[in-house]
Amino acid sequence: MTGRLNSAQPYALGLYRIVVGLLFLCHGTASLFGVLGGASGTGGTLEAGSWPGWYAAVIQLVSGSLVLLGLATRGAALLAAGSMAYAYFKVHQPTALWPMENGGEAAAMFSWAFLLLVFTGSGAFGLDRLFAKRSAQERKPAAEPVAV
Repeated sequence: MTGRLNSAQPYALGLYRIVVGLLFLCHGTASLFGVLGGASGTGGTLEAGSWPGWYAAVIQLVSGSLVLLGLATRGAALLAAGSMAYAYFKVHQPTALWPMENGGEAAAMFSWAFLLLVFTGSGAFGLDRLFAKRSAQERKPAAEPVAV
């Protein structure tokens, strides 16, 4: 059983990365473009350049897209985890201690989810793996000619 689960781990991690990236991308898209309920469910958008919401939405859009694609996953996930930790401690935590009380559940969950991806990488289905395979093949030395 453990062997089967271990062999499926890259695929499960790849699906996890895709779902987390897509959900994060949706948050940024909603806040910047007013779709999917808009900013904070109001149907509107955030004012361009407003601190910290607009910048957070740009980070959500860009890093969510990169994580979804599995491209520069570790760096994008680190940026996303940091932005969500900032959101939790500066926006949510001052109003109450626990995420259930302060509305910071999503920020806390996203922060930890992205932190996991920093350490695990993209898993299967990511463009990171595709580019790593290509560069490894390019670095292989050509086969030695065989004398006949």
